[in-house]
Amino acid sequence: MENAAEPEPRRVVVMTAGRLNPIIVIQHLAKAGMDVHVLLENPEGKGEITRRRARRLGWITALGQLGTMIAARLLRRLADRRVEALLAEHDLDRTLPDTVPIHPVTSINAPETKVLVEQLKPGAILLVSTRLMSARQLAAMPCPVINLHAGINPNYRGQMGGYWSLRENDPQNFGATLHLVDAGTDTGGTLYEVRTKPASSDFISTYPLLLTLAALDITRQSIDDALNGRLAPIKPQGPSALRFPPTLWSWIWCGLTRRIW
Repeated sequence: MENAAEPEPRRVVVMTAGRLNPIIVIQHLAKAGMDVHVLLENPEGKGEITRRRARRLGWITALGQLGTMIAARLLRRLADRRVEALLAEHDLDRTLPDTVPIHPVTSINAPETKVLVEQLKPGAILLVSTRLMSARQLAAMPCPVINLHAGINPNYRGQMGGYWSLRENDPQNFGATLHLVDAGTDTGGTLYEVRTKPASSDFISTYPLLLTLAALDITRQSIDDALNGRLAPIKPQGPSALRFPPTLWSWIWCGLTRRIW
């Protein structure tokens, strides 16, 4: 009789709030023969995010960041041609594979999520575009929890790491990191890094997709390592900075004066 606590071979749970980037990661893992299950959480509302940032950074900055987030979403239509070209180049599309089960949850930190994980018995958990996992929930997870981060840690933790590397004259660190999740924000041990170069047609609405595509192979490798007990995290080196979206006015200023959009 099978041990109820034994993880399923090649099973990975992807936790996400949805959208294109997680979809292409899930497609890639499924094509690699992994048994992928998706825990789909309700995304955080912009009001909730803005209030949290306001407590930390002040209302003026938080509202300015909200303006950039709204602008980036509105500009996604301008990015459609570039997005379609990137997806075609990697033989990917915008739909989840029919073979991948989807389990809706209110939040990755909800009690129902813990119960589902216990039932699914994954050998690895991957976070892609979710809220932060609480320390309590993390401690309850029965297997390694890995995050795909669109930035090079530790200097580009948080959000829009690719954009900030360009803005800070550090294009050689335009890249993504796969790391273990700990109680901090993108502070866990690094598993793999990858760097790439944006095209002239890329901007703040396409950088995350570009970095996700660049990181597909190291994402699969990280999960494969976890499933086979080969994880070898290293402590990220260098200056550490937690990034947020730029304020709308600073994003426009930088775009007009330095052509970094």
